[in-house]
Amino acid sequence: MGTSSISIASVASRCLVVDDEPRLRQVLVHLMQNDGFSCREASNGMEALEMLQNEQVPLVLSDMRMPKMDGIELLRQVRTRYPDTALVMITAVADVEVAVSCLALGAMDYLTKPFHLEEVRARVSQALEKRRLIIENRDYQERLEERVAIQARRLEELFLASVQSFAEALEVKDPYTRGHSIRVSHFSAAIARTMKMDTDVVRQIELGGQVHDIGKIGVREAVLNKPGKLTSEEYAHIMTHPLLGWRILAPLLSDAPLALNIVRSHHERWDGRGVPDGFSRAAIPLEARIATVADSYDAMTSGRPYRGAQLTPEEAITEVRRCSGSQFDPDVVGAFILAVESGAIPISTLSHST
Repeated sequence: MGTSSISIASVASRCLVVDDEPRLRQVLVHLMQNDGFSCREASNGMEALEMLQNEQVPLVLSDMRMPKMDGIELLRQVRTRYPDTALVMITAVADVEVAVSCLALGAMDYLTKPFHLEEVRARVSQALEKRRLIIENRDYQERLEERVAIQARRLEELFLASVQSFAEALEVKDPYTRGHSIRVSHFSAAIARTMKMDTDVVRQIELGGQVHDIGKIGVREAVLNKPGKLTSEEYAHIMTHPLLGWRILAPLLSDAPLALNIVRSHHERWDGRGVPDGFSRAAIPLEARIATVADSYDAMTSGRPYRGAQLTPEEAITEVRRCSGSQFDPDVVGAFILAVESGAIPISTLSHST
């Protein structure tokens, strides 16, 4: 039948002809078979859907007016169930306006009765070409999204490496932070999971815990490592680190706002007496309230240059309970206790010292 016919059949060798008039259906089947297609037949939309359920057919030629299920309803069903199927509507000349309106519903094209061989070839060729382009464009978008996702993961890896460099620089300056930030990260994540937070939120909370003390890079070493009690001025100087850390990391953590909230607000208090913003209760981001409990607990069970002996885990848990409703969010304290009792925060491994 010519090169164009072979090309069409190679793209979609099967088609389904749907028409309630056997004679007209057979005419169209004969035309399509002569052009190299393998044809199935259905007398109405319901019968056509049953066939499509059992066999993938790239091309459907359907009459408009049929009993049980007409061509318009068949079109809607095919577009929903089999979006990769090209559907060409068949109509009488008087129904051309209706057929054209079907294009808006997703039909690839339409044919008018009586059929002309070259018109059938042209319409079918056009419909299959549209189908091919749509599928190729979708596949291209999916591959593009996959490449973008790979690049995004790589950028995140590079970013985390930069953050880790910050953390390592801080550890050199303040030996106490060696291990502290990782523990706060783990404790915070355990509390968040106990509170049934979703995976992305937990990931950001882990990151926030890891970098929450980055601002101490800007704290004078003489103050950071001073033995004995700090003066009021020295304590105020140390407590500038949440805001300084937030300023350092804001350009880097634009895609992790919850982690940034932890850096800025992990020294806020439930009663509003914290720093740097004096937020209270629900005004403090929940992720920061979580990190506050984890940070304070680890601080109490760790040796500090400016403070006396560390507390045992049991003593620290008692102190966390005592400060519930003043320093800490009571709901977060409850989740912390549950995490300890469940073993998500194993107290047997919590005793540590510099």
